[in-house]
Amino acid sequence: MRVSTPRRYLMCRPTHFEVSYEINPWMDVTRETDNARAVRQWETLRDTYLAWGHTVELIDPLPGLPDMVYAANGATVVDGLVYSARFRYPERGAEGPAYQKWFADAGFVTHTAAEVNEGEGDILLVGDTFLGGTGFRTDREAHAELARLTGREVITLELVDPRFYHLDTALAVIDSDPAHPLVAYFPPAFSPASQRVLAERYPDAILATEADAVALGLNAVSDGRRVVVAPAAVDLARELAERGFEPHPVDTTELLKGGGGAKCCTLEIRA
Repeated sequence: MRVSTPRRYLMCRPTHFEVSYEINPWMDVTRETDNARAVRQWETLRDTYLAWGHTVELIDPLPGLPDMVYAANGATVVDGLVYSARFRYPERGAEGPAYQKWFADAGFVTHTAAEVNEGEGDILLVGDTFLGGTGFRTDREAHAELARLTGREVITLELVDPRFYHLDTALAVIDSDPAHPLVAYFPPAFSPASQRVLAERYPDAILATEADAVALGLNAVSDGRRVVVAPAAVDLARELAERGFEPHPVDTTELLKGGGGAKCCTLEIRA
C-alpha cells in the first residue's frame, strides 16, 4: 500500500510568463507563448494539490521575472531552514532575493547562499539524503555549503545533456520515505560515474525512456501515492501504476516552452 502524506507547497502564478530570453534549450524567443493557457494549466496543477488535501501558499509574481513561476528554483527548505537560491544567469537573479524575502516575512530562518545554486531545481531530498545536480546551473561548492548548513549528506550528480539542465528534469523523487526511497531517472542525462552512483544507491529505481524524458516526464511531483506526471510520459505512468502508485496526468506543455513542468512550479516547504 502506497501512502500519501500531506505536503505544503509554494507556488507562483504565471501572470508575467513569456519566453523573452533563451537560457536553456527549451526556450525559443521566436515561438509564441499563450499566457492565458499557461495560467489555466498552472491553476489545474494548483487545484490538483488542493483537491488532494495539500496546502498551497502563493508568492506574488513580479513584473520582469517571467520565470518566477518555476518556484522550485527559488530555494531549498528543510527542517524549517531556507537555503536561498543564487541563480546562474542574470535574467533570473532577482528571483532568489524575492523568494528569500517571502520566507523571511513568513517567519522562516533563511541562509543567503554564497555559492551558485538553483534551489530544488538541482537539490532534491530523498529520504534523509540530498541529491545535488551540477554541470549546467548549480556549482559543486553549493553542495558542500548545503551539507554544512543542514548536517545532511549531499550526493553530487553530474548532468551532461543540456536538455536536462536541472536535476529535476532528469530525476524524480517518487517515494521519499527513508525506509524505502524510490527515484525515477533517465540514465543518459548523467555522466557514467553518476550513473554508477545512482545504480548503487537506488537499485530498484524506475529507469525512464527517452520519450518520457523529452516530455519532461521526470519533472514529476509525488506525495507518496499520487504522482503528477506529464500526459506524454506514458511509459513512466505505466511503470508507476505497476508499482502501486497513482499517476495523474496534468498538462503543463505551455510552461514547458520555458523549460519547466509540474515540479518546476512546485517548491516543497518542509517545516
